[in-house]
Amino acid sequence: MMNEAGKFLMLVGILFVAVGALIWSGIGKGWLGHLPGDIHFSKGNFSFHFPLMTCILLSLLLTIILWLFRR
Repeated sequence: MMNEAGKFLMLVGILFVAVGALIWSGIGKGWLGHLPGDIHFSKGNFSFHFPLMTCILLSLLLTIILWLFRR
């Protein structure tokens, strides 16, 4: 049981590092957080941004990846 948990944590860590490196390098800078359905509200000197569709897309992608690792 502990062996499987260790492998899972290593894969998740590698995935986080890879995604972080891609975002840091600028890939995804044009669309990430600017999808249709992302909420952006600004009035005067107040601005609120909530990337709803981006969160849903990333959740779906991570769910599929984790589902594939469990098979």
